[in-house]
Amino acid sequence: MALNGIEFAFPGVSHVRCFFQNRLGGESTGAFMSSNISLDVGDNPKHVVYNRIRLQKELGIQSWCELKQVHDDTLVFDPPETPVGEASTLKADGSATDRISKALVIKTADCQPILLTHKSGKYIAALHVGWRGNRIAFPVSGVRNFCEKYGISPVDILAVRGPSLGPSEAQFINFDNEWGVEWVDWFCKETSTMNLWQLTRHQLHLAGIPQDQIFSLDLCTKTLEDEFYSYRRDKVTGRQAALIWIEQDL
Repeated sequence: MALNGIEFAFPGVSHVRCFFQNRLGGESTGAFMSSNISLDVGDNPKHVVYNRIRLQKELGIQSWCELKQVHDDTLVFDPPETPVGEASTLKADGSATDRISKALVIKTADCQPILLTHKSGKYIAALHVGWRGNRIAFPVSGVRNFCEKYGISPVDILAVRGPSLGPSEAQFINFDNEWGVEWVDWFCKETSTMNLWQLTRHQLHLAGIPQDQIFSLDLCTKTLEDEFYSYRRDKVTGRQAALIWIEQDL
């Protein structure tokens, strides 16, 4: 079976795998067509379970660990495995581990999935960053907490941001209330849009990650309708997964 999504390889870290799923190749129908992996959006659970099993088999994943994402800045370590037919009840927006074959899963439909690894490949993390996550600087605190836990330095971290809401589509007509004057550097008054991609890069660099170690897949989930789910485009929609795992021991 062909993989429906994008594999990303961190330079020099061959045993850490990253995958950004798209919406193609699954069983879901209607608004959820076709590879929705979320049990929290109203899709037929049988279809979701099929999609999750299929994705895990394609990627060779042994342990799937997702979160009940709530747009906060909580980072959990070594989250428990999520049974394939159950939604996670663990409220957090980031997870990290140093364990082999433990896939950290982020679900998105416009928000930014950010995957992190240490250069050694011994430590990985996954963050779910919506605009509220940017607003509370989760990329900064997430990297800081990740590094503090494992006694590592942010200068040795590599990061990649996956497909998400593009700069021309991230409109905020209530900018003054939702953001405020301290965020004007990333706001275009003419279009009332925020460049969340640029803001996330800034925050990751502010956390201490060198610019040349911050990678991005500049694909807009809202405009690429045939490839990705988008909540801004379709209020009733599915979720695609971003995953990172350590494939083998050193």
